[in-house]
Amino acid sequence: LIGGSDYKLIYRHYATLYFVFCVDSSESELGILDLIQVFVETLDKCFENVCELDLIFHVDKVHYILGELVMGGMVLETNMTEIMTRIEEQNKLEKSEGRMGAGISAAPARAVSAVKDMNIPQKFKDMKLPDLPNFKLS
Repeated sequence: LIGGSDYKLIYRHYATLYFVFCVDSSESELGILDLIQVFVETLDKCFENVCELDLIFHVDKVHYILGELVMGGMVLETNMTEIMTRIEEQNKLEKSEGRMGAGISAAPARAVSAVKDMNIPQKFKDMKLPDLPNFKLS
């Protein structure tokens, strides 16, 4: 189910949330439990008592936080002060971009709007194809 005997699931239960990590057998269980603890504490600081709805409606921010902790399977940072500094810098950047335009959080909506404005079905109708030679089968 999880990729063979070389992998294991490590999880922690906090209130109504379960955090599950799938790691290879060489990983330290205590190290992963510590990583989960830092992840949850960081989420708690960012969302003030994190709950399921925070994770669902702010999945981009959750992924950003996890990306500050882990990248490419390597633990980058476990110092919560350093992580919170990076998150606050990202929040300032998003707010300043919000003043200049729609910002990062609105990028998906802008992309969908741009594709709709392209009117792709009409472009296919208007497309002129070259005349192809007629082949006769004998």
